Amino acid sequence: MKVSVTVNGSQVAAEVADRMLLVHFLRDVAGLTATNVGCDTSSCGACTVLLDGQSVKSCTVLAAQADEREVVTVEGLSAGPGAGPDEMHPVQRAFRAEHALQCGFCTPGMVMATVSLLAENADPTEEEVRSALEGNLCRCTGYHNIVRAVLAAARDDAAAALAATERRPG
Repeated sequence: MKVSVTVNGSQVAAEVADRMLLVHFLRDVAGLTATNVGCDTSSCGACTVLLDGQSVKSCTVLAAQADEREVVTVEGLSAGPGAGPDEMHPVQRAFRAEHALQCGFCTPGMVMATVSLLAENADPTEEEVRSALEGNLCRCTGYHNIVRAVLAAARDDAAAALAATERRPG
């Protein structure tokens, strides 16, 4: 079966087996290995990506289901218009600043779940953050710094949005 998926803004087309999972399409066909294969049962969240803007665990989606759709992986996050290629997305910066990672295996999935959460709820409470990330497991951090990073990213996004509004000519 031939599938064509827009991945991080670029078209990726390939003949794939009917049963190929999106996570394997991203890693093996698109060559984007930051999306991790953790449990293959949707329990860990290490494979979380955005599919048409919605957070999904890519081990539960067939590549064929993503045909003619848009996928964003952690490699496709951008710091915004005019940003250099090495500039991090605000969520990535917050994770680094708050020391929200240790081994890094869960980090891409946590970051993508956070991006999705903040797109839906720009000012989450700590309880809302914990609830939104409950499907993403981390064995290293204890979650405290991850939650702090999500809340920091929300504050930074709000400050950036306010600054942009204030800079607009009236």
